[in-house]
Amino acid sequence: MGDIKRYFLEFAYKGTNYHGWQLQHNAHSVQSEMEGALELLFGRPVSVMGSGRTDTGVHASQQFLHFDLDGDLEPKMAVKKLNGILPKDIAVYDLRAVRSDAHARFSALWRSYEYVISLRKNPFKQGLSWYCYYDLDMEKMNEAASVLLEHRDFQCFSKIHTDVKHFDCKIKEAYWEQKESYLIFHITANRFLRGMVRAIVGTMVQVGTGKINKEDFRQIILSKDRKKAGANVPADGLFLSKVVYPDVLFT
Repeated sequence: MGDIKRYFLEFAYKGTNYHGWQLQHNAHSVQSEMEGALELLFGRPVSVMGSGRTDTGVHASQQFLHFDLDGDLEPKMAVKKLNGILPKDIAVYDLRAVRSDAHARFSALWRSYEYVISLRKNPFKQGLSWYCYYDLDMEKMNEAASVLLEHRDFQCFSKIHTDVKHFDCKIKEAYWEQKESYLIFHITANRFLRGMVRAIVGTMVQVGTGKINKEDFRQIILSKDRKKAGANVPADGLFLSKVVYPDVLFT
């Protein structure tokens, strides 16, 4: 046996056919697929730690995990073989050695999500966006998005039964943009609560339709009451889009 080394794996997945990232009993998860592929490649069980959870049906255009392995491996060949083993809706992009104290979850500095709203029905984007037939005012939604940067406690956007110790998140970026017939919400923070992005989008849609205004949105945040916020939008349109780590982690 050689020295134990830690590796970061960068990958992406279409979450439609999975009950989220995390390993679960009696449910198909992305983690179980990744661990199964790594075990097949290396000939022994390999446990992994992801950069964060994604819920049922949520996608990731950039996700990371770490695992430990004794001895050296050839990253390019390992990536090629893993892509041959994994199903078509999971793709591995990169494999890099990291410091032994690097952690896919706890070492992450920032995480970014995107939520994609389709303004017209598109059969080719089925499962990859939420078709919204409301007329939405993106300018008003961007005004509401700017309010997020003024606050830290987002309990009002968190799932009620959750085991977190606090609801503080530092949001450094939140805005909407339109690309052709799509409205895309971008949000970057140091951490996210369960269901947070889908609840934020659901509430901002109420702003976009004129049901509530910017000040109402602010008061919802201050209330810390999930019942006052909007309903979660469907998982189809949500993507974990970027995870940022300190450069010093990579050897």
